[in-house]
Amino acid sequence: MSLSNNAFLVLDDGRIFEGQAWAAEGETFGEAVFTTGMTGYQETLTDPSYHKQIVIMTAPHIGNTGFNLEDNESERIWVSGFVVRNPSPIASNWRSKESLEDALIKSNVVGIQGVDTRALTRHLRDRGAMRVGIFSNSNLSREEMVVRVRKTAPMNGAFLAEDVSTKKTYVVKPPQGVPTHFKVAAIDLGIKGATPKYMARLGIEVHVMPATSTFEEVKSIKPDGVFLSNGPGDPAAMVDVIALVRSVLTEGIPFFGICFGHQILGRALGFDTYKLPFGHRGINQPVVDLTTGKVEITAHNHGFAVAAPKANEFNTVYGTGRVTHISLNDSVVEGLEMNNTPAFSVQYHPESAAGPHDSTYLFERFLNLMQKPQLDFKAAN
Repeated sequence: MSLSNNAFLVLDDGRIFEGQAWAAEGETFGEAVFTTGMTGYQETLTDPSYHKQIVIMTAPHIGNTGFNLEDNESERIWVSGFVVRNPSPIASNWRSKESLEDALIKSNVVGIQGVDTRALTRHLRDRGAMRVGIFSNSNLSREEMVVRVRKTAPMNGAFLAEDVSTKKTYVVKPPQGVPTHFKVAAIDLGIKGATPKYMARLGIEVHVMPATSTFEEVKSIKPDGVFLSNGPGDPAAMVDVIALVRSVLTEGIPFFGICFGHQILGRALGFDTYKLPFGHRGINQPVVDLTTGKVEITAHNHGFAVAAPKANEFNTVYGTGRVTHISLNDSVVEGLEMNNTPAFSVQYHPESAAGPHDSTYLFERFLNLMQKPQLDFKAAN
């Protein structure tokens, strides 16, 4: 671990934080985002939703459990950079195979340590998410570093799903001894590995399909339901996937979307989406389920939200619907449900990897939606 080499974290508003080079050295750029989880850094690093983002950990002590072979949510680390205050000097866990720093170096992820991450988080909370660069062992002046950061692309308008999506369909079957009840087409916009595994444990055969899949390709597997995953980028840029969701709604195929999938459902219904000031990220976000009054502690990773009306029902070309979940921190819409077609969504991670298990019931809600014949659903509404 290098302690002598200076490194700089440079924001596009000109604010610069000094620290020490850590993990891979060099320079990297992305959107500055912070996550409030005290644990789960390995799942965060390997979550494809963090593609093109530099992640700031608000918890001061990171890396104490090292890096293992079981907790990855994809086949690689996706973050563009990693910012910590005090990395653990040792990795102490019976499952650990290497240190966090070694894993980051192996993936060529540029990091910085020794940064006052609480002050940095407060700055982003007040000024909003912005472009950022990390520079270690650089000969650039401070002014030159700021200019380089300002030349990078913003997240608004970013089309990133194809970068992280599977290139060909693969199938996750229920484990041995669990009967198969349904078949689901899961559109991979950056899906986490725990998601199809969780559905498979409920007896669902999950066909994970590329983000470029057409409605005809989805229909060809004769799915009982369609699932739209989490992922990176601006939902407004997902024109083809929005069209796919509209075809699913028209056909009345049971639909469940999470995170990015929730935002895309919102756009398919005719709502706008907008960039949040600094997003919701971490495993301790409180959300109220308006249908039950229950408060859930949930895992989030999103920088956009749906501009749906929060009062009573709303009207769409697919019938009426309602907002089902609201963030208790800032009243952002966190869930949608249709009344006349079998479709619902939430803007967080029910698979709890990492995070609390309060929301795993949503997969069972999807299962129940597929169990109900579509004609009966329409007749009941």
